[in-house]
Amino acid sequence: MKTHHRRNLALLSGVALLLASTLLFLYLKSSSDQTSTYAESRALIGRIKQLNAQWETEILKARIAISQNYDPLVAPLTEMTHLWEQFETMESNHGRNDPVWHSSHEAYHAAIQEKTRLVEQFKSHNAVLRNSLAFLPTAEDDIQEPLTRLEDEDKLQLQNIATDTYDLLLSSLEFAQITSDDKAADILVGLNKLGVNKERLPEQFHSPIDVLSSHIALILREQPVVNRLLANIEAVPVAERLDDITNLLNKDQQQTDAANRRYHFYMLVFSTLLVLVLVYMAIRLMRSFGEINRVNKELQTANDVLEQRVEERTRQLKDTQSELLDTARQAGMAEIATNVLHNVGNVLNSVNISTDLVTRKLRSSKAQGLGKAMQLINAHQDNLGVFLTQDEKGKLLPGYLNQLVEAIALEQQGMTDELAQLSKSVDHIKDIVATQQSYAGANSLMEPLHISELLEDALRMNAGALTRHHVTVVKEYGDVPQIMGDKHRLLLILINLISNAKYAMTDLSNRPRQMILGVKVVEDTILQISVKDDGEGIEPENMTRIFAHGFTTRKEGHGFGLHSCALAAIEMNGHLTAHSDGPGKGALFTLQIPLKPVMEEA
Repeated sequence: MKTHHRRNLALLSGVALLLASTLLFLYLKSSSDQTSTYAESRALIGRIKQLNAQWETEILKARIAISQNYDPLVAPLTEMTHLWEQFETMESNHGRNDPVWHSSHEAYHAAIQEKTRLVEQFKSHNAVLRNSLAFLPTAEDDIQEPLTRLEDEDKLQLQNIATDTYDLLLSSLEFAQITSDDKAADILVGLNKLGVNKERLPEQFHSPIDVLSSHIALILREQPVVNRLLANIEAVPVAERLDDITNLLNKDQQQTDAANRRYHFYMLVFSTLLVLVLVYMAIRLMRSFGEINRVNKELQTANDVLEQRVEERTRQLKDTQSELLDTARQAGMAEIATNVLHNVGNVLNSVNISTDLVTRKLRSSKAQGLGKAMQLINAHQDNLGVFLTQDEKGKLLPGYLNQLVEAIALEQQGMTDELAQLSKSVDHIKDIVATQQSYAGANSLMEPLHISELLEDALRMNAGALTRHHVTVVKEYGDVPQIMGDKHRLLLILINLISNAKYAMTDLSNRPRQMILGVKVVEDTILQISVKDDGEGIEPENMTRIFAHGFTTRKEGHGFGLHSCALAAIEMNGHLTAHSDGPGKGALFTLQIPLKPVMEEA
């Protein structure tokens, strides 16, 4: 029953969530800012239409203007271009890129380009026309001025020519205002008449009349061109294209408004459904409230019982914890004992080698020759002087004794050195046992050390194994001062690392077996000792387990050496790391501990 109730409640929650998501979607769709966008777009189009009308007005003004200032013909187009860019940006942001919109925009661009081209032609021809019209009074004055300097009789004769010239000037100005073919014909007749009369005038009138005639001819030519350009400019349908765009905006807004009304209707429907679902869920929850109170009381009763059982179980766990502590303490003692046995085993190799060397030297000692010499002396006690001076064997006996003394002395020195090494190894065994007590809280013993001498001791303790395996040791000792350190922990680590490097190269047969021992100071504060081999390398998946207790890759290995070395490094506030480029590419073990020079310790 409870499962069925929870399933129904989850289903209702899903339905409510779906309805709420639908409402949110409809709200976002209906609350777009497209209405304000339409208003802004229409405002931009209206402003462009105003500028277009202003542009045409300025063009008409330029037709009759006295001064030739064409800046008003440029400013409206610049502003129209800027407003159009704003309009296109606004339209592209709202996704109006269908073919109809694109066609209307292209039509407007074509109209603007055509009108701009015609206006540029108008500016060129109108400038020439305005220049000639402005010069007509000056040209007429250039003709009238010589007439004032003539005698009265000559003036009377030329009065008709002056009048004709003035009438021609007025006709040209009138033609510029009202252009017609009749006026153009009258002006051409006047020009021809002026050309005929020019021949009867003095020479000084010829040049002014030619200038006047050329300007009037230019007016006859340019005025119709200017009028035609004005008509073409007026015929360019820029305003119509803008009206088309405005109509598209209105149509699009009507469609958007209709879609918003549909969204609002859908929102009303889904809101009603959501309210009904929420009311139903509220009723179900209210009914469930009493059931929850009842269940809570039952849970409280069960909780009291459970607390009693927990108290009883806690007492049992405390007893079990005490037993586990005893077991853990015994396991720790076993691990320490295992480490002691492993490290002692490494040193015992050196003890066995030293013992074997002393034994072999004693068995083959030159002291046996001393016994033979004494037998000869005892055999000739009665005539010892004659024997030593006259007998062939007796003559050799003093020299033999001298050589025997030297040989026995060398044997004694060698055995003394081996016994000293044996004593060191025995002392190291004792110190290994004492060092393991550090895991139980014992303090380490710090003493002055020469790291190079400590490395040589470690090599001597592994000398026999290195010789048997034909391992070449390369020493890269840097300039390291005498330091204060835990000799036996360091020696324990070095012996293990050298031994492991030797074992790693056991199966190496395709190249010489070489081990590199390095020691240097890093950053003036860290002593770094490294042991590098060219052996079997380390698998990538074993890099994180190499120092774990009991982990080993050798069949005869037990996995205690590197673990104890890592612990010893930590005890000295340092760390031991391993690196390998992969199987068959050797390995590099690096020990780093704080550098404590003897002077600093003092």
